[in-house]
Order: sequence, then structure tokens, then C-alpha cells
Amino acid sequence: MSIRQIALVCLLTVLVLPAAACGDDASDEPFKIGVMESLTGPGETYGTVSSQAKQLAVDEINAAGGIDGRMIELIVQDSKCSAQDAITAYNKLTDVDGVKIILGTSCSGAMLGAAPLAEADGVVLFSGLATNPDIAEAGDYIFRTSMSDAQLGIDTGNVLWADGIRTLATITEATDYAEGVRRSSVAQFESLGGQVVGEERYPSDITDFRTQLTKLINANPDALHIAAQAEFSGGTIVKQARELGYDGPIYGEVVVIGATALEVAGEAATGVKAITADLDPANQKAQEVLNSFRETYNYVTLPWYLGSAYDDVYITAECLKQTGDDQDADGFRDCLYEITWSGAIGDNFSFDEKGEVVGLSNVVVEVLPASQRTEDNNGYKVLGGAPTQ
Repeated sequence: MSIRQIALVCLLTVLVLPAAACGDDASDEPFKIGVMESLTGPGETYGTVSSQAKQLAVDEINAAGGIDGRMIELIVQDSKCSAQDAITAYNKLTDVDGVKIILGTSCSGAMLGAAPLAEADGVVLFSGLATNPDIAEAGDYIFRTSMSDAQLGIDTGNVLWADGIRTLATITEATDYAEGVRRSSVAQFESLGGQVVGEERYPSDITDFRTQLTKLINANPDALHIAAQAEFSGGTIVKQARELGYDGPIYGEVVVIGATALEVAGEAATGVKAITADLDPANQKAQEVLNSFRETYNYVTLPWYLGSAYDDVYITAECLKQTGDDQDADGFRDCLYEITWSGAIGDNFSFDEKGEVVGLSNVVVEVLPASQRTEDNNGYKVLGGAPTQ
């Protein structure tokens, strides 16, 4: 049959036959999901690992037959760890690509920049990494599997106090994420009776912190707390503090113990304590994900956030299976509110009425000597769960 004859048949039967009969089957189209991660900028290390973890999950799902036979396609934009760049990325994904579900962002400032647009447009914004407490109030379409810095701050303050720290100096990158960590940690520490004797902030584009660190060291604190946006700056601060002769305890969060941060700091990082989420060694799924990621990309950094990004894709696949429509943001949102999930980052976690993840907890880790750091232990040992007061 000629092309002209096929067209005539389709024209005559369009009122009584499904669209599939004419080769226009919507079920053949992939589900299109937007991704916004900081592939460049201060959050490059974790934005990249998050994007790769998402693609790893998509590849697994597609190789297994997709969602009821339909594949998933990720449309990735670089939000550059910046509110303005996140808005640009958001507008591209929604206006040009027409997506209604976006996975990201990897930085709190970027998330807070794009969230008002997503809320106004009825677009789901689902992050595995952004942690600023203000995100909890961002709206009905905003979700995250990353735990809020509000909890991180409570845990950090409790750890400091339990360790006998009574005076504290802080050095903080001037970003929404880092400031959220500092603010919540200091609030809990002070509520227990602790005193902050020095605080310094720095822009993301500097690499020499000796002036700020000298001021803090001269304040003679019991401990130094680092809140960094970029692994490079976190590791450099640790290294330079030790070079200046500071031999007291250092505390931080996940960025300070990332693979790049530890590589930059070297032996100086030994003994640094961080309060963070961590993958449970007894969680078989978590270990499978780490092994698969390492085999695919030949490295691992920030394993919990890698797992968080990975889980987000599988949660997305489950909600798409329920709605069958990547344009049904309301149905997707409702699915997230109702879902309970077990994956790489934990068992039986869910989302509350603000889209905040519940059912997960932080641990305290301590960086090992350089000679003992391996791919398997990520350079640190887990001391246990964060204490409560």
C-alpha cells in the first residue's frame, strides 16, 4: 500500500479507530522529566553526582521495560547553585520543553529561587539535596527527600554540647544552604547554654581563608564549626586552620567530609566530626546502588545524597505508574503525599503536609587518618546516631 493510500485509510477511519491505528500512539512517547542540578558552580561536585545517580536509575528502569512499556527521558539543565540561574533553567524546562515535573535542585538558594515559580505554575519541584529550612514553607508542589537543616542544626548543637564544647567559632560560606546550617546549629547550641565567640562569612569565590581563621583562632574557642557550600572551600578551610596552628576540634556537615573536601584537606581532616545523613551499611539496596554507581562512573562522593537522588527517580517512576501522565502535576503531587517508600536512603520514609521527608535521621561521623580512608568507608567512621536532649 502506498503512503497516499495509508493516509486515506487513516482519514476515513479516524472517527472510529484509536489513534494508534494511524501510527500516533501517545503510549510510545517517553515520560519527560526535568532535572535541575548544579553541574557548574560551588555545588558542582554534588550536582554532578546527583545528576549521574538520576541517570543511573533511569537507565535501570528503562532497561527493565520502563513504566508499563514507556521509557523515561530526563531533560537536564544546569542551575549552577544560583537562584537566578535556577530561574533560567526552570523557564527553559517549562516554557520550551513543557515539563510539569522537575527533579532538583541540588542547592538551597537555587531551590528557593525557582520554588515560587513552580508553586504559581503548578509544577512539581522535587529535590534530593536542598536542605534550607525555608523550603518547608515554599508551597504545595515542593517536596524533598533531603532532611531539613532545622533537624541538622538541632543534632549539631546537641553533639557540640554532649562533647563538652561551651564556646564556638563559626566560619560560613555566604549562601542560603551554609547560612541555614550555621543559623540552626548556633540556635540549638546557644539554647543549651553555649556561647559563640567569633563568626566569619566568606564569598564563594575566595580560596584563602587565613585572615578570617586567624581572627577566629584568636578568640580561643573550644571548637570551630564550618558550614561550606563547596567541597573545595570546606577542605581548604580545614587545611588552612591546621596550618595556622589550630589543634582544637572541628565540626561540619556533609560537604566538609565529601571526597573532594577530604582530598584537599589531606591529613588535616583527621578527626573532623560531621553531623550528616549516611547510608546504612546493613541496607542492601544502598550498597547495591553504591556498587553500581562506582562501576558505572568509577568514583563515589557524598553517598547519602547520591542515594537520595537515585531514590527520587524510583519514587517518580512509581507516581508516573499511578498517574500515567507526565503532565498531571496534581496527580503526581497527591501521589507523593500518600507514598511510603523504602530505598537506598532508608526504609518506610514518607512526606508530611509540607512536602518534608519524615522517617530519616542523621548520624555523627569522624574522619579517619588518610592512610585508613578507602572507597568502602568513604574516609570516615560512623560513631552513632545524633544525641537528643
